[in-house]
Amino acid sequence: MRMEDYPKAILEFEQRFTTEQACHDYLFQLRWPDGFCCPRCHCRKAWHTRRGLYRCEHCDFQVSVIAGTIFQSTRKPLRLWFRAIWYITNQKNGVSALGLQRTLGLSRYETVWTWLHKLRAAMVRPDRDRLSGIVEVDETYIGGVRSGKRGRGAAGKALVVIAVEDKGNRLGRIRLRRVVDASAKSLTPAVQEMVEPGSVVRTDDWNGYLKLPTEGYKRKIIRQEAAVGDNLLPLVNRVASLLKRWLQGTHHGAVHPSHLDYYLDEFTFRFNRRTSRSRGKLFYHLVQQAVAVDPITAKDIRGGPVLS
Repeated sequence: MRMEDYPKAILEFEQRFTTEQACHDYLFQLRWPDGFCCPRCHCRKAWHTRRGLYRCEHCDFQVSVIAGTIFQSTRKPLRLWFRAIWYITNQKNGVSALGLQRTLGLSRYETVWTWLHKLRAAMVRPDRDRLSGIVEVDETYIGGVRSGKRGRGAAGKALVVIAVEDKGNRLGRIRLRRVVDASAKSLTPAVQEMVEPGSVVRTDDWNGYLKLPTEGYKRKIIRQEAAVGDNLLPLVNRVASLLKRWLQGTHHGAVHPSHLDYYLDEFTFRFNRRTSRSRGKLFYHLVQQAVAVDPITAKDIRGGPVLS
């Protein structure tokens, strides 16, 4: 499966993934496109055991196709996972746990809630490229009921750094990262994680971005003084508005602070693929990333489930 291989429509999806073996084979091709590779010794040859495992010919290590992936230790059929992924990627504005629970017909809300967070974590590619070119950066507060200025008056809120590529007549890719505060100690590494050095980083005059030039960025300050209400960073402001509207509309604002990172990952995944004409391609990319990221257990998901 060298080329991107995915169902183009729901009928093709339903016809293709009718058995566990079909789902298993699809995961195998995504995980090992060049053939089996032992996770321990990298040997290319293996025996297929009766238990459905692959036994390395060189070191005798046994591994399943789902070991070390999002699907590790699942007790549910892969067919059900595939249906969940298809449904999630085919909803333009995302899905709630309650909505997915009804669609899959599962009795336990907690199971669906955990699945959603696992898949949200898989929406971030481990080796994804950083933004480049001209990038607009600013922060926004998420959550809480009171407005507040940057760095103070923001009790109960989470501070999120937003980076947006400026593509002239349109918004480019985005990156979102939650930070502890708006100090240079927090903002500098956030920008380094999201933006390629050498890029032009457009910010306001906040001192938290003061060190960017020493880290290889070309900082462009948008007017050092501005009247209240001036839209100095329109790209970031637009993304911030869309993010808050999405959290409120799809999840009714019921996002626990300890779970916010998962929702930021989902919003980034959806936003950066908003122009894709193929929902099947989104399905392909999410399954591909689900076998590329490390497994996540329910214990890894901080806090408890909240109705969303």
